[in-house]
Amino acid sequence: MATIFRAHLQPSDPGGIESLVRETGFFSAEEIGIARELADDGLAQGRSSHYRFVLADQDGSLAGFACSGPVPCTQAAWDLYWIAVAPRAQGQHLGRELLKRVESAILAAGGTHIYVDTSSRQQYAPTRGFYARRGYQKAADFPDFYAPGDGKIVYAKVLGSTGT
Repeated sequence: MATIFRAHLQPSDPGGIESLVRETGFFSAEEIGIARELADDGLAQGRSSHYRFVLADQDGSLAGFACSGPVPCTQAAWDLYWIAVAPRAQGQHLGRELLKRVESAILAAGGTHIYVDTSSRQQYAPTRGFYARRGYQKAADFPDFYAPGDGKIVYAKVLGSTGT
């Protein structure tokens, strides 16, 4: 199955992103709404948007996406806000390729550091492993951040230091 990567949002993408995030079964209704909001902003604002996207299409539909943006008031730090792959496309290393493309785009924009927030819940153990295998280090742990028993773990990577 051929995958086409692109960096520009299309009018159908906000709805596609909302559906994809919902399909994963990982995210709350509020989080799904936020993913849609970022895509709506990116589409409406174009290049002036704070949010940068990498999207992956397979067979004419959205199979995965990542959203990142520069951290305000920093010289070269970026946040990775979202990376999600449709269940039908998981296991094809699509998440790894999306992350690689995000890192390359950040480097090209002068970024040197990337930060990723994730949950401490057991459901997110594979997600945390995904980042660790790609050279991300645990930088912070905030117990009970999102809710009792659901902490925030921040991963960090200095870009260019591990093959990026």
